[in-house]
Amino acid sequence: MATRKLLLLPGDGIGPEAMDEVRKLIAFMNEGLMAGFEIEEGLVGGSAYDCHGQSISEEDMRKAMAADAVLFGAVGGPKWDGVPYEVRPEAGLLRLRKDMELFANLRPAICYPALAAASSLKQELVEGLDILIVRELTGGVYFGEPKENIDLGNGQKRGIDTQIYDTYEIERISGVAFELARTRSNKVTSMEKRNVMKSGVLWNEVVTATHAAKYKDVELEHMLADAGGMQLVRAPKQFDVIVCDNLFGDMLSDVAAMLTGSLGMLPSASLGAPDEKTGVRKALYEPVHGSAPDIAGKGLANPIAKIASFAMCLRYSFNMVEEADLLETAIADVLDSGLRTADIAAPGQATVSTTQMGDAVLAQFRKLTS
Repeated sequence: MATRKLLLLPGDGIGPEAMDEVRKLIAFMNEGLMAGFEIEEGLVGGSAYDCHGQSISEEDMRKAMAADAVLFGAVGGPKWDGVPYEVRPEAGLLRLRKDMELFANLRPAICYPALAAASSLKQELVEGLDILIVRELTGGVYFGEPKENIDLGNGQKRGIDTQIYDTYEIERISGVAFELARTRSNKVTSMEKRNVMKSGVLWNEVVTATHAAKYKDVELEHMLADAGGMQLVRAPKQFDVIVCDNLFGDMLSDVAAMLTGSLGMLPSASLGAPDEKTGVRKALYEPVHGSAPDIAGKGLANPIAKIASFAMCLRYSFNMVEEADLLETAIADVLDSGLRTADIAAPGQATVSTTQMGDAVLAQFRKLTS
C-alpha cells in the first residue's frame, strides 16, 4: 500500500473546526479505501506564536518540507493584532509559500446549482459558473524589496513596497495557466496594469511570447486588471482561466469567490515546480476564507471549502482523480439535498452545524465509494 504523507496545520479561528471534518474523511479513506495517509500535525499563525513566539516553528517547517502535501486551515485574529510585524500570524503562511517555492495558486470559483440564488448577482449570471484563477504567489509586491516605512524627520513618513517580476516567474505561471486551460475550455485571460506599471508591460510581453512559443492552440486575451474586475461582476461566465500577478490575483480571486455566494465554499491549491528527479510538486491546500474569529468555536463554520481543498489535494498531489471527483460530487449532492450552514442559508432557512455538514458529506462520500 502506498504511503502518502500529509501535514495538517489547522491554525487559528475556525481553522481547527474545519480541519476536524477533513480528519474524518482521511480516517474513512484509510480504513475503507486503504488510502495509506500518514498524518503529522503542527502549529501555524497565532497558535504557533502563543506556543513558540513565532508564526511557524523550524520543526514544523521541516515537517512541511518533508510532506507530500500540506493541509492548511486559517490564521490570524484580533488577539494577535499587536504582535511584531515579522511574527504576525500571516507571516507563517507567507514563509510556507516562499520556502516551499509555491509559485502557483489555483483558486476555482464554482457556483453549485443549488446555491445560484445565494449569489449577490442575478441567478442567470452565475448559474453554472466555473472560473479558475491562477495567481502568481511568490513574487510581486508582497515580497519585493525594499519594503519599509521611513521616518522623513519632518513629521512625515514614507511607506515603500516594491513590485518586481523577472521573466522566468511570468513564464512559469503563464505556462501553468495554459496547461490547465487545455483541460478545461481552452481559454486564458491575462490581467495586469500595463497602462501604468512597468511590471505590467513586462507581464504582457512575456505571456504573449510564452503563448506564441508553446501554446498557440489555447485562446489568449489580455485585459487590464481593473477592467477585469468590472467584467467579473458584469458577465463572469465569459472567463475560463484567468492568470495574474500576486496582488491582482489576491483581489480578483476574492471578487470571483463572492460571485458564488460565500467564501466558505471555495478551496485553493498552491503548487511548486515539479521536482527534477521525482516529478512531484510541493503543495499546500487551503480554504479561501479567513479565520473568522467572530464565529470560532460556535459550530457555525462552513467546512465545505476545507473539504473541497482536500479534494484538490487528492487530485493534484496524489493523482486520486476518481476519489476527488466523488468527493466533489458528494458536496454537490449534500447541497442539492437542502443542507445549509448559516453563511449560505436563505433568510428563515434551517441551518446545520459545522459537524453536521461534515458528517453529511462523509456519509454521501462513503455511499458513493461503496
